[in-house]
Amino acid sequence: MANPSKPLSGAQPFEKVLNAPLGPAQGDGPQAVAAGQLAQPSGHPEAASSQRCGMIAIVGKPNVGKSTLLNALVGQKISITSRKAQTTRHRITGVRTLGQVQYVFVDTPGFQTTHANALNQSLNKTVLGVVSDVDLVLFVVEAGRFTAADERVLALLSPRVPVVLVANKLDQVHRRAELAPWLKAMQVKHPFAELIPLSAKNPHDVGRLLAICAGRLPQQAWWYEADELTDRSEKFLAAEMVREKLFRLTGDELPYTSTVVIDRFEEEPPAKKTQKRLVRIAATIVVERDGHKAMVIGDKGERIKRIGTEARVELERLLDAKVFLETWVKVRSGWADDEARVRSFGYEA
Repeated sequence: MANPSKPLSGAQPFEKVLNAPLGPAQGDGPQAVAAGQLAQPSGHPEAASSQRCGMIAIVGKPNVGKSTLLNALVGQKISITSRKAQTTRHRITGVRTLGQVQYVFVDTPGFQTTHANALNQSLNKTVLGVVSDVDLVLFVVEAGRFTAADERVLALLSPRVPVVLVANKLDQVHRRAELAPWLKAMQVKHPFAELIPLSAKNPHDVGRLLAICAGRLPQQAWWYEADELTDRSEKFLAAEMVREKLFRLTGDELPYTSTVVIDRFEEEPPAKKTQKRLVRIAATIVVERDGHKAMVIGDKGERIKRIGTEARVELERLLDAKVFLETWVKVRSGWADDEARVRSFGYEA
């Protein structure tokens, strides 16, 4: 395992990190990782023919781009994204296998300190349960910014686990040279194993991060089959996709405590071998007030119809199936403060 107190890889000056091209040098992307060309941090053995596998936690405060980064690292959308804080509610495991390396990424809810209800306590417990039981932590912040909320997340991290600082949203920084003093200040806050400014939307940046992670994973047998993308069920992914469309189409109007429950998930074999399988899903959107219910339904039912349509289209692509999706809205007042109901909706106790 890597030394958590190791300074910036290769003792490179911060200016060199900032002035490096956003994309990796030729041969450093995901394809290079698949070919076994690993960008090894100093002090690590070169990649051997044996398999590497390890768990990598993605942590940070809400809305720093953790789910977007997870989807980019896995190469497939498995975690929902939204401008609304606390979109991710569960521990989402994403798997990517390239060459001899299998990455097991764990996306976590953004650590919440604003509201102390039962739902937030469950989400924070999920974060705490992940950060001490992994091989590597990707601590995601916005490039050039470090708030009190970021500080609280950093305080949760175990000194025994190496931490890579991922300075995300680099595409939104107009003058990259101004990041140099900020990076120096960040290195003082914690003995980060690596400092990686990037944009999760840039495939070259993602390839560079994959290469760095590969060299820090232990040599051991893979935990999943090479073509697996997540340990979550299709039923779980269906709830997540409906919830994403719910938040995207209601914006800031709807409280984040709204959730989605899958009442029915049935698969039917195709009538002909040339046809796709058929999946029938019934989903209930749970809100806390009658006014929220009216908001979700929209004028003449247009909003809930659009939520269902957009979720169905994305699920058909994700599940590679023909999907029939029914959506309903129910009011469950105060559910986010009720520990028993929080558990019944699938969150950790």
